[in-house]
Amino acid sequence: MAKKRKPPSIKDAFLSNSVLLRSGLLLKRQLLILMSRQAGSSWSSWTLGKSGASTIEEPPGSDLEDENFGSPRTFDPDFKGPVADRSCTDVLCCIIFILFIIGYILLGLMAWVHGDPRRVAYPTDSNGHFCGQKGTPNENKTILFYFNLFSCTSPSLLVNLQCPTTQICVSKCPEKFLTYMEMYFMYRTRENYWSYYSQFCKAASAKPVKAFTQLLLDDDCPTAIFPSRPFLQRCFPDFSTKNGLLTIGNKTTFNDGSGKTRNVVELRAAANGVNKILDARAIGMKVFEDYATTWYWILIGLTIAMLLSWMFVILLRVTAGFLFWVFILGVIGILAYGIWHCYQEYSKLQGKPNSHLSIYNIGIQTDISMYFQLKQTWFTFMIILAILEVIVIVMLIFLRDRIRVSIALLKEGSKAIGYIPSTLIYPVLTFIFLSICISYWAVTAVYLATSGTPIYKVIAPEGQCEHENKTCDPEIFNTTEIAKACPGAHCNFAFYGGKSLYHQYITTFQIVNLFIFLWLINFVIALGQCTLAGAFASYYWALKKPDDIPPHPLFTAFGRAIRYHTGSLAFGSLILATIQMVRLVLQYLDNRLKDAQSNISRFLQCCLKCCFWCLEHVVKFLNRHAYVMIAIYGQNFCRSARDAFNLLMRNVLKVAVMDRVTEFVLTLGKILVAGCIGILAFLLFTERIPMIVEGPTSLNYYWVPLLTVIIGSYLIAHGFFSVYAMCIDTIFICFLEDLERNDGSTARPYYMSQSLLKIMSKQSSQTKKQ
Repeated sequence: MAKKRKPPSIKDAFLSNSVLLRSGLLLKRQLLILMSRQAGSSWSSWTLGKSGASTIEEPPGSDLEDENFGSPRTFDPDFKGPVADRSCTDVLCCIIFILFIIGYILLGLMAWVHGDPRRVAYPTDSNGHFCGQKGTPNENKTILFYFNLFSCTSPSLLVNLQCPTTQICVSKCPEKFLTYMEMYFMYRTRENYWSYYSQFCKAASAKPVKAFTQLLLDDDCPTAIFPSRPFLQRCFPDFSTKNGLLTIGNKTTFNDGSGKTRNVVELRAAANGVNKILDARAIGMKVFEDYATTWYWILIGLTIAMLLSWMFVILLRVTAGFLFWVFILGVIGILAYGIWHCYQEYSKLQGKPNSHLSIYNIGIQTDISMYFQLKQTWFTFMIILAILEVIVIVMLIFLRDRIRVSIALLKEGSKAIGYIPSTLIYPVLTFIFLSICISYWAVTAVYLATSGTPIYKVIAPEGQCEHENKTCDPEIFNTTEIAKACPGAHCNFAFYGGKSLYHQYITTFQIVNLFIFLWLINFVIALGQCTLAGAFASYYWALKKPDDIPPHPLFTAFGRAIRYHTGSLAFGSLILATIQMVRLVLQYLDNRLKDAQSNISRFLQCCLKCCFWCLEHVVKFLNRHAYVMIAIYGQNFCRSARDAFNLLMRNVLKVAVMDRVTEFVLTLGKILVAGCIGILAFLLFTERIPMIVEGPTSLNYYWVPLLTVIIGSYLIAHGFFSVYAMCIDTIFICFLEDLERNDGSTARPYYMSQSLLKIMSKQSSQTKKQ
């Protein structure tokens, strides 16, 4: 007779539900059930028989017999792993999914016919003409100039995404302060003042073709110009700092040409307003130059990351415990080095002029290195790294008792991957599918955004014109009643559109484009999870490994997922895409209405975003385990999700034992790979190791290839370790099914390895005793 153990305490109940609570599954009913059993229930005891097989005795009222979460699986002598005899599931959703894909293809073709991506590559003046486009009068005028940059703080900027001022194409930016009135008075003695100023008028000429007052009334010339320089193909104020003060042309205040004295802070606010709607073509050119210089170094770094990930995968099979501590100490060491480096840079800036300025004070700068000359930047980095260091150490302390389970699961996962090495290649296929989806979405979005003919709208600087946002014709606007009713209003280019049915629904098409993109992305991920789960389930349910493992398990699992379960995978992906779409809408509304919101509305919106974030992670958790059930039993999505949930709840203590420690360990491995490659790349691109290897010396932004290497290395490591994560999830689900189906006897042997059974039994017993 099994020895009875202490009944569970309230602490046990909270421990058993900790993982599910963190996942958003607030199972209050289950918590109350566990607490109510405190006075009289006994827990299951795990004992090892003489033969080494483990037996399980569950008393009445235990979790395994809880009717609230279904009945445990029973022994089936014919069950040998993933079911071969299947039928198509969720057919209706599959048909809808296919129709959406066909519609998506037609939408892309329609956008390709009507769109013109050149409209994104070049800035557009107030008349809708491109700056710098070959074969046009503006071919040599590549820079956009704003007549009155101060008007770019108008609320209409957020509505129309256009600054309510005249915009023209120029060949160069102004280099000095000069108002229209100053030019007018100096023209009488020095005509070259007009030739210089007229460069920034609508029509440059050697002599004025109209009276000076008429030029200003017709808005043919700006009221003032000030020192500027090209930034993203636009003339932006040339800000600098002097004695800790923000200046432009060594001035902090200046005349705006209309009789008002302005300060530099106002001008910076206007420039920031324009920056919200800029493209990044100029920076893109510099980034392209850096990539052209360092592409082979980047490839070398990514290749090393791949080899390092391969090495870790191989070592996990034989030295999982040792490698775990390598992960831990490596991540702690990398974070410590980052903290030390940030402190060193922070100390070097002590006493240097202007280093005390904040990032907000210097505003927009084309030279990104200026931000690294501020103490605030390095202090922020140091605080972030210190927080990460503390989090890692604290988690290591509190999760030390569950590390053994993680190591056992890692070893078991290593064996499975060792027998099915093709699973390590599957992330490449997923990457290709994701790249196709992302590219198609981006190209379609660009073509949709550039569809149609130029549309012009009335824009008033103060935003108080009753005719604002009405369509207009720039050729005759000054002679219309609108110009007389709204002094100072402009007829500016707004966007590309038309009056056809297609052009009227451009915004709707963009929303549909985004939604189907999210659906496809989640479907590709779901397909990968279901395929890997099917392959690893074939490994687990092979009684004699590797002899009983079916041939080509990955290819077979992929074929089953595509042939029979496209509808189920599309169903789960649709739920997740809908939640993500709602989150994006909430974020969009928050960004657009940030300044107009009250404290209550901001609080409610924050609560909504938090709830949908939790809901998304809950659905991801359930979907992943539902895909495992689909891969094994071939049932529809809803039934598979229910069975997976019930299985986890019937074994809630074992779920608590497993927790997410294994995921934490794998995350440390990803950080270690990316961190090691990142440190080497940092030393190379900043020329800190010239004695070992000579790196590139002519980079605009060294952080561009550095971030590329770090992010690329992390993604490569994520691809390898995500296979591990799915392998462990599948093995754990199969492990729970194995416990319910079999008892370890000769007639009903366990499919799990004895080492995994022993470590899980021991850890579960320790958890119950706590």
